[in-house]
Amino acid sequence: MHNRPTPTFSIITVTYNAGAVLEDTIQSVIAQTYHHVEYIIVDGASTDNTLDIARKYRDRIARVISEPDKGLYDAMNKGIALATGDYLCFLNAGDSFHEDDTLQQIVHSLGPHDTLPGVIYGDTDLVDAEGHFVRKRRLSPPETLTWKSFRQGMLVCHQAFFARRDLVEPYDLRYRFSADFDWCIRVMKKAQTLHNARLVVIDYLDEGLTTANRRASLLERFHIMCRHYGVVSTVLHHAWFVLRLLTKR
Repeated sequence: MHNRPTPTFSIITVTYNAGAVLEDTIQSVIAQTYHHVEYIIVDGASTDNTLDIARKYRDRIARVISEPDKGLYDAMNKGIALATGDYLCFLNAGDSFHEDDTLQQIVHSLGPHDTLPGVIYGDTDLVDAEGHFVRKRRLSPPETLTWKSFRQGMLVCHQAFFARRDLVEPYDLRYRFSADFDWCIRVMKKAQTLHNARLVVIDYLDEGLTTANRRASLLERFHIMCRHYGVVSTVLHHAWFVLRLLTKR
């Protein structure tokens, strides 16, 4: 008979001038009823009160670093280098766990296993600045996830995608907006098992991208999909998306 696993989660929050929203995120992490947690904050040399807020909770945070970085994904790579847990979870400033016992529910969903799954994933709710529910994501996680699933788009929100640390590689800094899309695909390619926790894991702060950034992000995702799935397959999938959109009008 196998005992239930007790993995350690490295929760990484990347910040830059996030004083207005950081405290809710920190409180969401330290309120977790599951205590095998390593909390890391990677700050990009903020000039507001971000670090003052982090210092208030210093005894509950494993590592806090603050230094200039080359952008979001460079900072996330610093978090990867610092992490020592079994799983990595990137929780942006402003985002939070859905419930105080979310991590406990995730672990309970695992059941007894000889080895930990390569990826644990769940669902995401979009919330406003007050934490009120806004809507579900347009894309929802499939019952069974594989690396080929992302041909349909990013079906699992990055924050609700927990990667086992031994499978993790750095983010590709060639991508400014969609390196997380590429990163998740690379992790899934290496994972032998991907576990659906079947619960809402994350409350995601719905801030939205500017129109220019959204276009740049979609273009990056197209190139990433071509790289992983092939040009012909990617073009055909996009043609199908356009056709489906036109026929719905």
